[in-house]
Amino acid sequence: MHSRSPASRTGRPRSATADAAILAATRAALVELGWSKLSLGDVATRAGVAKTTLYRRWAGKNELVVDAVAELFDELELPDSGSLATDIEGVVLRFAAILARPEAKSGLMAVVAEATRDDALRERIRESVVDRQKRLVLEGRSRAQERGELPPEPDPATASRRADLIFDMVAGAVVHRTLVSGKPVDEEWVRGFTLVLLRGLSPEPSHTAAG
Repeated sequence: MHSRSPASRTGRPRSATADAAILAATRAALVELGWSKLSLGDVATRAGVAKTTLYRRWAGKNELVVDAVAELFDELELPDSGSLATDIEGVVLRFAAILARPEAKSGLMAVVAEATRDDALRERIRESVVDRQKRLVLEGRSRAQERGELPPEPDPATASRRADLIFDMVAGAVVHRTLVSGKPVDEEWVRGFTLVLLRGLSPEPSHTAAG
């Protein structure tokens, strides 16, 4: 099923309360029914809204589930512990805890599978989940630079590419560990992962040739 681009609509402004109810109902339906049996009609009933209200907001099930899952990841906040290492450890543990929730696990895996044949859906995942959560990398890097833990990056293009790479490394490792390998993201694993990540961010020590 391919995504449909949302049409431009006019009329009454959207209700934040209705949106929140619909997204919560979507997550509940994912847990109870699974992706294949989830329908917009069932979500509308659970949320206590008309089906037309739901269709005015989302073009189809794919888009709705992406937004329902994306809202979970918006709960992520970067700790401010005074140390880059402990900040990373804290946010990775929180990220893994969200991924372990049944609604996040089933929803994310379903839309990623659908996105393999739907470019518009892949773009929506990138905008709603990936781009929104890159704020954590930018915030953490900025704090670490202010503390002198990381060097400044004067070239914006290089800094942007590096931020993308850091995000991919963190998200890719945690998603693979949680959803593919099915192994725990516990404190021991997170400490080891953070150590590897930081060694990759730090410059190699210089060596002088023996005289």
